[in-house]
Amino acid sequence: MNQDRRDRLRDAAIAVLAREGGRGLTHRAVDAAATVPTGTAKNYFPTRDALLRAAAERCAEQYHAPAEALAEPGPERAAGLGAGPADAAQLAALLAGLLRDTAGPGRTRVLAYLELQAEAARRPWLAALLDPVAAADFAAHAHLLRAAGLPAGPERARALTLALHGAVPHLLTGAPATLAAAGLDDLDRFTRELLATVCGEETR
Repeated sequence: MNQDRRDRLRDAAIAVLAREGGRGLTHRAVDAAATVPTGTAKNYFPTRDALLRAAAERCAEQYHAPAEALAEPGPERAAGLGAGPADAAQLAALLAGLLRDTAGPGRTRVLAYLELQAEAARRPWLAALLDPVAAADFAAHAHLLRAAGLPAGPERARALTLALHGAVPHLLTGAPATLAAAGLDDLDRFTRELLATVCGEETR
């Protein structure tokens, strides 16, 4: 099968998930989003589960791309993050950039991923497919903490990862009062304060 068309359909499935939610993911909707003849998506992905799998695999391929673009290049590789930031200030800037991507260019991808997570609560096979993607975040953040010269024990990596994940839904909805209450109206300040909370005086 044509790989370019397959990828076009997978990207269209992500767009449909982000725009319409899980209930809106149909072969007809994917065909329309990809601007291909009716029946094309069903030819490539015969069932709805096949469509979900295709979208999940595409999300997994794209998941770490923003971090790769923001991280310093280098010979050390951990979850595609290169050598990582040199200090706490660089790490705070990198994390702020990732959060901005969530609410900006990466919004469609992140919304689709959250929809896939909701679907995974009812489909063990999909949960197993997404599990390595989510688990990799904890190792990736431990790597970034180490690269920045900060304490990187499992408990600190967990606290950092879960705090960042918790910020995502608020950034996607963009409700101003909630953003202000959470400190997410200033992402540079938010990530500096988060690192100070997680790592203490070592960030100064």
